[in-house]
Amino acid sequence: MLRRRLARAVRRADRQPLRRALSLGLPTLWGAGAITYKLACPLAQQNGLGARIVTSAVFFAVGTGLIVHVRQTLLRELRQIRKVAGAAQSVLLRPLPPRIGGLDIAVAQLSADRGAVVGGDLYEVVATEYGVRAVIGDVRGHGLAAIATVAAVLGSFREAAYDEPDLARVLTRLDRALARHLRERARAEHPAVGAEPDNPVAEEFVTVLLLEIGCDGEMSVLNCGHPWPYLLRGDSGPVGGPARVKPLSCGEPLPPLGPFPLPADLAPVRHGRLLPGEALVLHTDGVEDARDTRGRFFSLSAALTESLRTHPLSPQTVLSTVFSRLLRHTGGTPADDVALLVLRNARRPVQPHGERVGQRAHPVV
Repeated sequence: MLRRRLARAVRRADRQPLRRALSLGLPTLWGAGAITYKLACPLAQQNGLGARIVTSAVFFAVGTGLIVHVRQTLLRELRQIRKVAGAAQSVLLRPLPPRIGGLDIAVAQLSADRGAVVGGDLYEVVATEYGVRAVIGDVRGHGLAAIATVAAVLGSFREAAYDEPDLARVLTRLDRALARHLRERARAEHPAVGAEPDNPVAEEFVTVLLLEIGCDGEMSVLNCGHPWPYLLRGDSGPVGGPARVKPLSCGEPLPPLGPFPLPADLAPVRHGRLLPGEALVLHTDGVEDARDTRGRFFSLSAALTESLRTHPLSPQTVLSTVFSRLLRHTGGTPADDVALLVLRNARRPVQPHGERVGQRAHPVV
């Protein structure tokens, strides 16, 4: 259904040249009428004040009509472009359901390009037989130029996440899909180079964070140059104690996809369990890199702490608090694309044999 909507929007955009040609007919008639009046009308040949006033009124009316017509044409084309971009966003960044595999989901994305609805950020969450798998990434650049790269990475993830039992294999599939996309783009942009360019698009790269949450809440992460997520625990968390915001990080991330090959001994990093009631906040670097008019960076940790202090822990309230503070911090105009994905474990607590509810099998580093 979404693909049909996109195809219809693209077909309508393809008919724009014909409509543009037809729209030139009315301005041409207006211009011809004004010239005919000036050359053929006896009144236009007179030098009296009344004749000059009439002639000026005629040309003023023609000029005003042309300006209004051009403005309406540009607005119509802008609305059509936004429809195509909206259809593209519906296909690439599909709306996520409020719950997937026992996890409450909330996501929001904001493009830095004014009037654009698709940026360079990507995200997806799917429930598989291996657990809930999520991806969040950031393509170099933003706006409509990043759509093709976003489509290549997301398309590969949506297939590999179901097919590959190992999270490392999913990342390998994403890396191959990106390399293939860059080679094809290089051949299209520079056909004289040859069938296989040595360095397809050297400056192109994608940061990616892959996350897997098993049925028992066990978390596995692969990070390629992306910001680490935050772990949130509300006041009524399973282990008690006050609300807490903690970065979920472990060592240096891998290089971004694109410039360098993946290491041969690729293995996911285990980060303990996401207990019932806890939440993870995945984000792109456009959040913490946002600056105010005095050059100060946005504090995502402070915004998350405020959300836990003023509201019960829920994905929607976390998004609302962070985005309201972010827009206030940047004056409503962030300099980079922004994406935020919140996953809250809404499963019922399970008490394994010999383990208390709320006890972690692996400490969070």
